[in-house]
Amino acid sequence: MPPATSARPRRGEGQWALGYREPLNKNEENKKNDDGLNVRQRIIDIYSKAGFDSIDPADLRGRFRWFGLYTQRAPGIDGGKTAVLEPEELDDRYFMLRVRIDGGQLTVAQLRAVAEISTAYGRDTADITDRQNVQLHWVRIEDVPAIWEKLESVGLSTMEACGDTPRVILGCPLAGIAEDEVIDATEEIRRVHDDHIGSDLFSNLPRKFKSSISGCSSYCTNHEINDVAFVGVVGPDGTPGYDLHVGGGLSTNPMFAKRLGVFVAPERVSEVWAGVTSVFRDYGYRRLRHRARIKFLIKDWGPERFREVLEKEYLGYALPDGPAPELDPGLERDHVGVHRQRDGRNYVGFAPRVGRVSGTKLARIADIAEAHGSDRIRTTADQKLVVLDVEPERTESIVEALEAEDLRVRPSVFRRQTMACTGIEFCKLAIVETKDRGATLIDELERRLPGFPEPVTININGCPNSCARIQVADIGLKGQLVTGPDGRQVEGYQVHLGGAMGLNSSFGRKVRGLKTTAEELPDYVERVLRRFLDQRGDDEPFAVWAARADDADLK
Repeated sequence: MPPATSARPRRGEGQWALGYREPLNKNEENKKNDDGLNVRQRIIDIYSKAGFDSIDPADLRGRFRWFGLYTQRAPGIDGGKTAVLEPEELDDRYFMLRVRIDGGQLTVAQLRAVAEISTAYGRDTADITDRQNVQLHWVRIEDVPAIWEKLESVGLSTMEACGDTPRVILGCPLAGIAEDEVIDATEEIRRVHDDHIGSDLFSNLPRKFKSSISGCSSYCTNHEINDVAFVGVVGPDGTPGYDLHVGGGLSTNPMFAKRLGVFVAPERVSEVWAGVTSVFRDYGYRRLRHRARIKFLIKDWGPERFREVLEKEYLGYALPDGPAPELDPGLERDHVGVHRQRDGRNYVGFAPRVGRVSGTKLARIADIAEAHGSDRIRTTADQKLVVLDVEPERTESIVEALEAEDLRVRPSVFRRQTMACTGIEFCKLAIVETKDRGATLIDELERRLPGFPEPVTININGCPNSCARIQVADIGLKGQLVTGPDGRQVEGYQVHLGGAMGLNSSFGRKVRGLKTTAEELPDYVERVLRRFLDQRGDDEPFAVWAARADDADLK
């Protein structure tokens, strides 16, 4: 007989396909008790009528997310208490509301509706996110049904804008009009949305699930860091289609997506998307919340096994091998500026300050677009906006109108390249302020380094979760409390340097002890940028310099 062993059997990871169906944590139990999609009717019938105090806590801090609602942070709570207080102590009685904008595609009427909701129900707040959504704040539960009615009247929704669901599908804002696009993904985005968003087949995933489908030759949807990404390529027979990437994501364990090595024809995108999402649903890890993203499954399985399971268990056919996208390390991804469309008209991309706008500002953008003959406005994955279809003779007029609203078509490097997450102003996870800090930093750098020549990205995040993509920025700033000159704890940032996507993708370098207080931030950034200019080789980008620079030169 074999010797007895005291080794305990390996614990299951909560994978449904392997029989682990029991609730394994509070979130899984909550989802098992009731599908998040069912909360909509309770909001309409009960909570909006009886008010905030009537809301079941399991809905308030769980299922509300299935319709884009998070309680925002109560005012006056400093960052040191973020991880200490209970959720009910952090909750305000108001909500952040995320409007889902798949592919970043808006009409004038849709943008105007969002603007009107902001001014009527959200204290004139609005942020353009780096997921192409619009976020509003100060929303009361009593007003949510009226907001939904307004959004749905113009074809918009908040359904599955948050939660353990397939969130907004990123798409190139220039889909169908760019002269150099590989393929127009508009129809594929529409089909995936219509076939699968709101389906109870995918309304209980292990964690959030981020998708992109794009044929942009600048790769503006950042396929490297999405859970599933369809990237435009030309197939073996010369027909355009998509290369499939799975398992990208940042947060506290950043990972780049892996190519499965397959070619997906346009007409198969919806079923392949459903197959990948089903693998995640059934094999994704549900036992531990912090390991529940698809990137951990890909890391453990590898792309070869994932492809095999996808093809044999979910598709029932083998996908053909396909080529990788041809990345260019020097391309800007944000579509800012005036550029020619394939039909001879122009698109005009412009930069607010770190994505912060307002309902009043959005209404003005709608007016400007309409006055210049456009009915198509787009959001980007870099907190920017684009107006399409501007006749050449009207281009300078629209540029002047936008610039007069502080919406820069010809921005400085710092206005163009700085992003910030929501921060402590509204977010319950945040430790420090971000939006105002980013706007102030832009002003300071424009004053101190006028005409700075290089496209250095500066991304500011209020906590470790990387909503503002700090690990793939040239200068990534992760909010935390740091020790100030007088020994007290003050707002500050850990610094990541030299992150990048594209041909030379890498996560930013962390130098031991490299932190800055919020007050000293402009001085630090100026110092490191001046050293870069002094030490760089010919045409050497910041990320390459930062990777080779001495630690002392990065401090």
